[in-house]
Order: sequence, then C-alpha cells, then structure tokens
Amino acid sequence: MTNTLGEYTSIIVARSTDKEILEKSQDGGIVTAAYIYGLENGLLDGVVVADTEKGFKPVPKIARTRAEVLSACGTKYSLSPNMSVVKDAVKEYALEKLGFVGTPCQVIAMKKMMQYPVAFRQTTGNISLIVGIFCMENFPYNAMKTLIEQYARVNINDVVKTDIGKGKLFVYKKDGSDPIAIPIKETIPFEQKSCHVCMDYTSEFADFSTGSVGSPDGWSTVLIRNKRGKDFIDKMIAAGKLETQAPDFEGKIGIPLLEKLSTDKKTKNAKEIEHRIEMGLPVPY
Repeated sequence: MTNTLGEYTSIIVARSTDKEILEKSQDGGIVTAAYIYGLENGLLDGVVVADTEKGFKPVPKIARTRAEVLSACGTKYSLSPNMSVVKDAVKEYALEKLGFVGTPCQVIAMKKMMQYPVAFRQTTGNISLIVGIFCMENFPYNAMKTLIEQYARVNINDVVKTDIGKGKLFVYKKDGSDPIAIPIKETIPFEQKSCHVCMDYTSEFADFSTGSVGSPDGWSTVLIRNKRGKDFIDKMIAAGKLETQAPDFEGKIGIPLLEKLSTDKKTKNAKEIEHRIEMGLPVPY
C-alpha cells in the first residue's frame, strides 16, 4: 500500500513485553526490543545506537549486548551521525549482520549508500536490518543545549531524557522531579535548517518504521514496509517479545493523525523547497 506514509505492507500498534525495556525506553520500546531480540537470537551481531556522553550529547556507538543497547535507550532530539560508524562496524568489529536505526534522512542516506556503495564496498551486504523512526525535525546539539538551559532553566548535565508530545518538548532531570515542558512554538528557531526541506516524516525507506504518533500512550505505531521487516516483526511476535493491538484508522489520534502530520510536513517543506529554488539556493531534491 502506498499513500502519504510511503509504501508499507501493514500497520500494527505494539509494545515490548519486557518490563525493563519499557521502563528505560521510549513509548513501546520497539527499537530496543528489536535490537535485543536480534542480538540474542543470531539475527544481528551488532547494532548502531545513539548513546549519550557528558552533557546529554548524542554519539553513535556499536552495541553488541543487551546491556549496551539498554544503556542507549530513548529518543535523542539532537543530531547523532549514525552513518559515520557503519563502515567501522563492518571493517573493525567484523560484524556480518548489522542493525541500523536512524531518522528519515539517515535511512535515505543508508539506502543510497547501498545502491551506490563507492567507499562502502564490502559493507552494504552486511546491513541486515534498517529501522526508521518518525521525525518532524531535529536540533543541533548546541541549539538543544541552549534551548534546555534558557527555556527549561535546567543544566544540560542534569538531563536524563527528553520527549516530544502534545505540542511540547519535555525535559526530564536526573533527580526524578516532574518534567519541565517547553511549548513547541518556542523550539522552532532552534531546529536544524535542513529539516525544513525534508519530505519524509515516517522513514519511508526503512524495513520497518516506528514512533508514538497514532498509538495510545505507552505503545508505538509500527509501519512494516517490506518482507525483511515483516519477517523480523513476525518472529518477535511469535516469540512473545511484542504484544500488539489493531491500529485505529478512524479516531483523531490514531492513524489519521499520523497521516496528517506526514502530509503537513510534505506540504510545508515543499513550499520551502520552492522558495529556496526561487532564491537560487541548493536543495536536496
């Protein structure tokens, strides 16, 4: 099926059945659950994750154990160059079955690399799973740091987690206190400018894509896009690693909301692309 969400074979609403994963991860913990399942069952021998260093700064790393995956749980709303470690994962770590997760732009880059390998020869055949996450926009690290420290009045070193939902950016502190909410309209000046010409909200070129939009709290929407994605998800369900429920194709906060946000991003950014062309500025499409 093809529509504003891109090509997909089916949609499910799912969450991990592992309590530890749910406690540490975002929403239904789909990416974390998939990575751990793949590593523990021989489907993957290493995975790319976005971990954090001092100052809640995201950095790409290679994880090969459950503990390493769990340590990197959660969405980071700042740039992590995950593509930069793919070649090292294959060449230096000798990984033959690599799992990759990324934003829509990173998934597009991965698919282009697989079509035109050039410097990535003898690498692309080792990519065994591509997971995409829903993404409206992202933030450069220094912009996110400024946003958090000026608007939430929280030192970046005290941040343990961030989340976006219900029109707000939520900042969680290490002391476990209530999250501080920043209205999304206040975050717009801090966004990565290249996000304004991206036409993909749901990572249309992944094996499967996931995000919270379209699902109840604590669950994730999963767009299964091809046979490899379907086989992987089916194995997880059969092994009892995921519980599922039918998607809501009628309600305002169900799949119609996901479709609306995807359409809104395409429509808005198409206008920005047109504007940049008129100004003689380069665009990626």
